[in-house]
Amino acid sequence: MKYIILLIALAVASCQPEGDHEQGHTHDAGGGHHAAAESALTVDTTLWTGKTELFVEFPALVKGKVSRFAAHFTVMEKHRPVEKGTVTASLIQGSSGIRNRAEAPSSPGIFTPALKPKEAGSHRLVFDIESPQLTDRIVMKNVEVYSSVKAAQEALGEISAGDEAKISFLKEQAWRIPFQTTPAVKDSIYDIIPTSGTWQAAPGDTRTLSANASGIVGFAMENLTQGATVREGHLLMTLSSDELTTNNLEAKIAKARANFEQARSSWKRKKQLYKKNIASKSEYERAENQYRVAKVSYETLKAGYKAGGKQVRSPFGGFVKSINTANGDYAEEGAPLVTIGTNRSRLLKAHAGSSYASELDAIQNIFYQPEEGKWSSLKATGGKLLSVGKQVNHDEPMIPVFANVGERIEMPKGSFTEVQIAVGQPGQSIAIPESALLEDYGNYSVIVQLSGELFERRPVEPGMQNGDMVEITEGLDAGEIVVSTGAYQVKMASMSGDGPAHGHVH
Repeated sequence: MKYIILLIALAVASCQPEGDHEQGHTHDAGGGHHAAAESALTVDTTLWTGKTELFVEFPALVKGKVSRFAAHFTVMEKHRPVEKGTVTASLIQGSSGIRNRAEAPSSPGIFTPALKPKEAGSHRLVFDIESPQLTDRIVMKNVEVYSSVKAAQEALGEISAGDEAKISFLKEQAWRIPFQTTPAVKDSIYDIIPTSGTWQAAPGDTRTLSANASGIVGFAMENLTQGATVREGHLLMTLSSDELTTNNLEAKIAKARANFEQARSSWKRKKQLYKKNIASKSEYERAENQYRVAKVSYETLKAGYKAGGKQVRSPFGGFVKSINTANGDYAEEGAPLVTIGTNRSRLLKAHAGSSYASELDAIQNIFYQPEEGKWSSLKATGGKLLSVGKQVNHDEPMIPVFANVGERIEMPKGSFTEVQIAVGQPGQSIAIPESALLEDYGNYSVIVQLSGELFERRPVEPGMQNGDMVEITEGLDAGEIVVSTGAYQVKMASMSGDGPAHGHVH
């Protein structure tokens, strides 16, 4: 079959097509699409915008004949079908034209507007989609309307040979599985030092809480044990001195309050006398200082105090890393009670062999895995390189490289991650996601999307890997669309032995 790749633009006047408008999108026994319309020739084209893929099939446009379109709309993000909304198809020649609107998809992702051209010649074909998922306009230029079916047959010719080597994978199949396509891009590819690293606790991600008063420790959580999860502000312990004859906190607070109130009263009295020039400035300032000291002392003692004693609360959400006391123990003021930690780390310590010492002076980026199977990098997250070790020793024969990543890492302290240290000046190469590569006994290939439902498996030569992107040195051009999620399922479809089939019933 000849695949006619058309391009894009639009606006128009209204005209409803005549004839029977049967809805639906059906398949033959082999999984292909039927075609039944005034013209036996079927045209298909696939267009991509930044957010939409449109794969449309329709009988060749003939003057005076109704052609119904099977317009498959896919949201590029997560490759899901457009399930609600309207699609308006417009056919324009010069400043006039016709349009027809599909008020809803005939099935998820598929809209079937129909048009009956009035004039032969070159037109613009425009699709306007409005849905809760997206709003977009796709314009095809130089769409030909033929004067007769015979003229269409002569212009388009017979189905060309060679499609047997291609892979038919219907949109309905792709929509049912995790599936994603990605264009091959020209990108900066760095030389990398492959290595590993460990996640370290960043400053502030671990906090030891000390006794804020002397007293008897009372656990406020039934499950206050090492590893227990805590929330920010979670009450962990109380320190009570009710049973103590010395260092009784309640008595101290009462005394501090009395001193504070007395100092405040004295300060107010001296202030009035100073304004009347009865008291000296030094007397007034001494009373003010005594008031401020008494106030701080009282507020410090009563801070966190409730009935039952002083409260010890978690400063952030995390887990109990260690407990340094026991329920019912006596703790002196300042004694360490409990350490709170978090698995959220931002500090990465990578390790490089000493043979890379000179290259480490030109680090451009660091790729790492924030979780299993996922890549990220310092540049992508706003992180920064902190330091590079200058020497090695017997205990640590590797050169340490420290970096602060720009995202929270939900990994336990000390856990390992795969690391790629990018060095030197980059080269410009074709790059695709690592997930698009298929490997068979050392031979690599990708699934290239030729049109909406037609693919081919193509051998490629991979080069350097930078995070989740892989350099392709041979086999792909920039702009070609590859399957980055679901490539294996398309590969299996190629092994079924069925050739591609096309067409729709309208």
